[in-house]
Amino acid sequence: MDFQLKTLTVAQAAAEKSDVLIVLVGSAPLTSKDPLSVLAASARKAGDLPDKAGKQLGLYRPEDVVASRVVLAAIGDGKPASVRSGVIAAVNAAKAQGPKRVAIVFAQPADGAAVASAVTAAADASYVYTTTKSKVEPRSIRQLTVGVADAAAVTGAFDAARATVQGIELAKEWGNRPANHATPTMLAEAAKGLAKLPNIKCEVLGPKEVEKLGMGAFAAVAQGSAEPLRFIVLRYHGAPKDEAPVVLVGKGITFDTGGVSLKPAAEMDEMKFDMCGAASVLGTFRALGDLQPAINVVGLIPSCENMNDGRAVKPGDVVTSMSGQTIEVLNTDAEGRLILCDALTYAKRFDPAAVIDIATLTGACVVALGGVRSGLFTSDETLAAAIEAAGEASQDRCWRLPLDDDYAEGLKSNFADVANIAGRAGGAITAAKFLQRFAGDFAWAHLDIAGTAWKSGAAKGSTGRPVGLLVSYLTTRANGRDGSGKASKTKAPAAPAKKARSAK
Repeated sequence: MDFQLKTLTVAQAAAEKSDVLIVLVGSAPLTSKDPLSVLAASARKAGDLPDKAGKQLGLYRPEDVVASRVVLAAIGDGKPASVRSGVIAAVNAAKAQGPKRVAIVFAQPADGAAVASAVTAAADASYVYTTTKSKVEPRSIRQLTVGVADAAAVTGAFDAARATVQGIELAKEWGNRPANHATPTMLAEAAKGLAKLPNIKCEVLGPKEVEKLGMGAFAAVAQGSAEPLRFIVLRYHGAPKDEAPVVLVGKGITFDTGGVSLKPAAEMDEMKFDMCGAASVLGTFRALGDLQPAINVVGLIPSCENMNDGRAVKPGDVVTSMSGQTIEVLNTDAEGRLILCDALTYAKRFDPAAVIDIATLTGACVVALGGVRSGLFTSDETLAAAIEAAGEASQDRCWRLPLDDDYAEGLKSNFADVANIAGRAGGAITAAKFLQRFAGDFAWAHLDIAGTAWKSGAAKGSTGRPVGLLVSYLTTRANGRDGSGKASKTKAPAAPAKKARSAK
C-alpha cells in the first residue's frame, strides 16, 4: 500500500479525489462552515455520531464533496488509542466496497503520535494474507492519503509509521505461512533477503556449525525433525563499529508438535505461529532498513521444528547447553527455552548494550495477560522503563511481571544443573527464570508474546507484534534517549538509505 502525507484541511478535503474519504472527528466543537464540518456537526447534534471512539457514520454522495463515499469516524479525545479505534472502524466499513484510493483527514489538529496511529491502524485493518491461496484477493486499497493541517510538522512520525508497517506486515507474512511454507531453511532465505537493504548483513549457520559451537540444547530440540535447523545472524550497522549493539533474539520454532510430550490435536495447527518471535526480529530489521537509525543491532534466530520421531529428545534426557550448563528435559513441549538459552549464550560475544528475547513461550502468560499485553521480564530497571515506554508509544503494550529468586526453586534437578520446567504455578515466570540463568553477563529482558503474537477464531492470523514496540525502542535509543529519560550511548547517525499458546 502506498502511503502519502498531505497538508489538507477538512475544507480542502471536500475536493480531494478518492474512492472513500474518512473524516476523523474528535470531541472538540466543530465551528468551521465547510460542507464536511457542517455534516459532522449536524450528525453529532442529531445523535447519529456519538463521541465515543470507534463510532462511525457512512454517507453516500454528500453535496459539495468529490468523494462518492464519506465515513465520519469518531476519535473521542484524539489520543493515539482513540485514533486507532476510529480508523479501524472506518476502514472496516469502507473496505467492503473495494476502494482503491482512500483519504483520511483529521477534523482537528493532530500530532505525530495520532498520525502514526492512523497509518498503522489503516494498514492493520486492510491487511490480507494471500500467499497460499489459489484465488488471490489482495487488499483493495492501493493508496492511502493522510491529511493534516501541517504535514511538515508530522513528517518524521509519518515516515517512521510507514516503515513500521512494512516490518509488521513482513512479520505477519511469515507468521501466517503454514509450516510447510515456512521451514527453517525458508526463514533463513527471508533473512538473507533483508541483506539487500542498506547496512544489513546476514549469516546463516547450519547443523555442523551449531554442533561445533556446542549448542546442545538447540540441537536436541531439532533432532526429531527431518528439516535441518538454521541459526540466523542478522547485523544492522547504523552507528560506529565500536558502539555496543542491542541484540534481539527471536524464537523460531516453525512448527511445534510438543515432541514426545505431544500436544492435543485441537488447535495444533496454530503451532505454526510458534516462530512469531523470529518473525518479529525479521520485521524489525525490515523497518531498520528503511529508517536507518543511528544504532547497531544484532538479530539472532535459532530456528527448527519440534517434531516426534525415533531420534527425538525424550523426557528425562539431559543435554548440555552452549554455556556448559546441563539441562534435564522434563517436558519436550518446553522447547522454546532450550533453543533460546543457547542463543542467549551466543549473544555474549557481541558485548551487547542490551539483549531482548522475544518468544511465544508459555500458555501461562496467556492466562495471566490474555491477548492485550505481552509479558515483560527483566531485573534491569532502566531497560524495563525503556521497553514499557516503547510499548506505550507504539500501542504495542507489555506488562512487567516479577523475577523473584524464589520462583527458581522449582527448576532444581537431581540429575542436571537445572530442569527445563517447574510446576504449573507461575509458569511464565519460571520460564523466564530459566532464561535468566543464561543472561547473567548483560542487561537482558524477555518478552513473552504467547498471547499477543496471533489471534484465534474467525480473526485467526498473526498480529505482527511486537514489531511496533521493538522499532519504537530502538529508534528512541538511537535518537539519544533510552526511553527512560536517560541519555543513551548512541553516536552520530548513519548515512541515509538509498531509494531502492501452550508451554514452549
